[in-house]
Amino acid sequence: MRLRIIFLLACSCLFLYLFNSCKHKPFPGPGIADGNFPDSIANIFVAKCATVGCHDGSGYINADHLRLDSWDNLFKGASHGAVVIPFNTTYSSLLYFINTDSSKGIVSHPTMPYNGTPLSADEYNSIRNWIANGAPDRNGNIPFASNPDTRQKIYITQQGCDQMAVIDGASGIMMRLFPIGGDVNQTESPHCVRVTDDGKFAYVAFANGNYVQKIDTRTDTIVQTISLGDGTGGIISISPDGQKNLVSDFLGNELWNVDFSTGTPQRIGKNVFLNPHGVATTPNWDTFYVTAQKGNVIYRYVANKPVLKIPLDTTQPTVDGTAGLYSDPHEIIMTPDHSKFFVTCQNTNQLRVLDAHTYKVLAVLSVGGTPQELALSTTTEQVFVTCMEDAANPTPGSKGSVYVFNYNTLQQVGAPLYGDFYEPHGITIDEQMGRIYVVSANINIPVPPHHVTVCGSSLGWYTIYDLYTLKPVNNIRYETSNAPYSAAARFR
Repeated sequence: MRLRIIFLLACSCLFLYLFNSCKHKPFPGPGIADGNFPDSIANIFVAKCATVGCHDGSGYINADHLRLDSWDNLFKGASHGAVVIPFNTTYSSLLYFINTDSSKGIVSHPTMPYNGTPLSADEYNSIRNWIANGAPDRNGNIPFASNPDTRQKIYITQQGCDQMAVIDGASGIMMRLFPIGGDVNQTESPHCVRVTDDGKFAYVAFANGNYVQKIDTRTDTIVQTISLGDGTGGIISISPDGQKNLVSDFLGNELWNVDFSTGTPQRIGKNVFLNPHGVATTPNWDTFYVTAQKGNVIYRYVANKPVLKIPLDTTQPTVDGTAGLYSDPHEIIMTPDHSKFFVTCQNTNQLRVLDAHTYKVLAVLSVGGTPQELALSTTTEQVFVTCMEDAANPTPGSKGSVYVFNYNTLQQVGAPLYGDFYEPHGITIDEQMGRIYVVSANINIPVPPHHVTVCGSSLGWYTIYDLYTLKPVNNIRYETSNAPYSAAARFR
């Protein structure tokens, strides 16, 4: 009996020990979170902005879809895209709405916190300085700075303000915006951006600037500038090794061979090429096809050989240098197998397809008003055409379209894309993410923006489409600076 009592007592002690050892400590209450912001920023955003019903998880939908309760949520942006651009206080629109002193920058209304006490000068300066230093989290991590060698990015030139916008491929948010060009006394209108095949560098030419610039895509900084003397830039074709550019000079009636390994530019065919614009090349980069933007001619250029004029329409005179009478070819692109090329004819609203060996016209495809830029998807075997002035877009307040064709069968794919566009010009395909970026320049009849920047009120934007469904991935109009124009994906 005594042994039985001892045994029962021992079992009871073991049970109590195991019971207590398996109990979880109480979970901590919500308290006041720091949102992964540095303390000085958390004290403002979390305590004064991410309040109940405003920029918190329950109210942000009615607060421009902007959440300020955490660092991660801030960099998901708002209903119009990015509100904080690391290292850029001039174009971080969040600052406009918390500023009450016009001497410090733009003042936009309503002032935030909404219906609350405005932030003090010290609080405003804290946020401004934080953005200027890259807007790091509490551990010093800069937004979108990880994986610099492999991060997918989209580059978009901003013609109105001489800026380069950099879009993060994973999120679709503008991650950087930095100045390009060199003459602060005039707008140099960055016209074209192209990225090397290995994704290491981007090149940009200027319609009103006398040089070409090379950008390191790891750091998004200009690493080399080469002067064109009295020439200006147009469309760029990059050599396979990424060291040379063939640049069309629409205003100067010539081409430029720019060698970045030696730092030297070579002038080609002064007044032989009249208003050259689009450029396409063979794989070994020795034969170039260049559109004469006025007339109905494509030039074939081979070094040390006479320039050949290829007519787009054999029923018309072979004319270059005269606008408004014929096709006025704008852009040209070759299929991946280099068997044919597509040419946008902006005066006749056509996409013409030519055999790259015989130069015979294979097809004349009708598209929307003023077709401009072209992009190819090797994944879906499609060619995309932006039509800048297509008035058939039924979307209220919109103008322009994107036409899609199978580049093998030359058949149109579905109906035209009539989206939230206004004068769409640039277009690029992100094969990695399966996305299409359509850039609305919004130049001639400006659509009112969400806010005004130091560059003016006619901001452009980009919209993102799914490459496979040809549907918008969301309803966001990602605003940029003024007159976004040319676009290029880092990795294709």
